[in-house]
Amino acid sequence: MNTLIMAGPHWGAAGGVAPIFPIVWALLWAGFIALAVVSWRRGWWGPRRAHAAASPTASAASAASPTASAERILAERYARGEMTDDEYFERMSVLRGGSS
Repeated sequence: MNTLIMAGPHWGAAGGVAPIFPIVWALLWAGFIALAVVSWRRGWWGPRRAHAAASPTASAASAASPTASAERILAERYARGEMTDDEYFERMSVLRGGSS
């Protein structure tokens, strides 16, 4: 009878594939924990306010004046090619209090 139990591949004291299950569970839990940490760091869930306050653009935009915000919008439009050099510099001059 003992020879029937011992026949086949042996992967542990119990025999069979049963000793693999704790390893699989440990790897699954490690994967879930890693996914939770990565998603928390990237802001997929959790306190969005803390994540937004940590980024330099969010803190600069919240403390910026309307003029700085308008200058940023002009710079973005200029970078996308929506205006020429002359238009960009003229509008920036007007925003900063100069004449056009």
